[in-house]
Amino acid sequence: MDANEEVELVIVGGGICGLATALALHRKGIRSVVLERSETLRAAGAGIAVLTNGWRALDELGVGSKIRPTALPLQRVWDIDLDRGKQRQAPVSIGEARCVKRSDLIEALADDLPLGTIRFGCDILSVNLDPEISFPILQLSNGSSIKAKALIGCDGANSVVSDFLELKPKKLFSLCAVRGFTHYPNGHGLAPELIRMVKGNVLCGRVPVDDNLVFWFIIQNFFPKDTNIPKDPELMRQFSLESTKDFPTERLEMVKNCEVTSLSLTHLRYRTPWEIYLGKFRRGTATVAGDAMHIMGPFIGQGGSAAIEDAVVLARCLSAKMQEVGQLKSSSHIMSQKIGEAFDDYVKERRMRLVWLSTQTYLYGSLLQNSSRLVKVSIAVAMIVLFGNPIYHTRYDCGPL
Repeated sequence: MDANEEVELVIVGGGICGLATALALHRKGIRSVVLERSETLRAAGAGIAVLTNGWRALDELGVGSKIRPTALPLQRVWDIDLDRGKQRQAPVSIGEARCVKRSDLIEALADDLPLGTIRFGCDILSVNLDPEISFPILQLSNGSSIKAKALIGCDGANSVVSDFLELKPKKLFSLCAVRGFTHYPNGHGLAPELIRMVKGNVLCGRVPVDDNLVFWFIIQNFFPKDTNIPKDPELMRQFSLESTKDFPTERLEMVKNCEVTSLSLTHLRYRTPWEIYLGKFRRGTATVAGDAMHIMGPFIGQGGSAAIEDAVVLARCLSAKMQEVGQLKSSSHIMSQKIGEAFDDYVKERRMRLVWLSTQTYLYGSLLQNSSRLVKVSIAVAMIVLFGNPIYHTRYDCGPL
């Protein structure tokens, strides 16, 4: 990579959001470069829920049909309270819901991108503004720099682009999540359902991906003090076994026999609903999408689907403005103005959708991490009032690309 390189449109982060955004722009005839810090495609987190709204967005990107055959359609959710001996059944989505392997989704997005779109090993240290034209300049750890006419940060919870936009740091739930896969060579024989069990302050969920693979997660109101646990898969498994020691035997066996290389442990983070409502998500010709914009807990399974929606809306807004200036081939001043307008349109269209999603996840996370019965009742009432239909969010349609 040359020092002081100039690139028309840079996307920072080669995860689901970054690749989906690059593909959406490609479908609209807009070239981009994705800068990914790692040396390969990354798929931390094992599995990811894609609900009806997410499948609509993936179909707009032209990859939905490639991913559907890799994952079973899910039918319902069972919530089981082991302490109280109660269970409740609910639909998992209004329409289509599947749990897919992150690696399958990422590879499907990457495969449809033009060769050379993704640049690996690009660690972004900081972003500054060109004092003359006000275009973003990215400083890389290898000493080189890139001047971008437009910059989209899809670089997750620790976003360098979010720092450039001067967004407030993400908050931490007092919750952590372990995620992993368990493979059953002879088939698991499970119904296509998400089953979540709660005992004490531990939530353990499992959902089949296909006939042989099960995705599972453990969420609890505790983060290990041993800093080696998040780095060591075997320690993560032992931590998970200890967390689920009072759960049914089949859950313990599932964790015990997991694929240790699939394990990840995350301290759950979020951006508050009021910060999303008030946040300034555009500075000059730079904006953010996905977790860099609206990281939320995994409680309603919308993190990935919302990021794919971002990609479709952003590409649609940018394409509309670029048609006015001939595909980024106008004067720098007009180009900067139109890109800014496009990003403003994108933020305006996404804001209230994200406020409602973040509110629902924030309440759910607060319910899990709070021990006060009075507070729990108050949160439960708020959820009923605001979200009488708890899966209504899956009906959303982000519109055509």
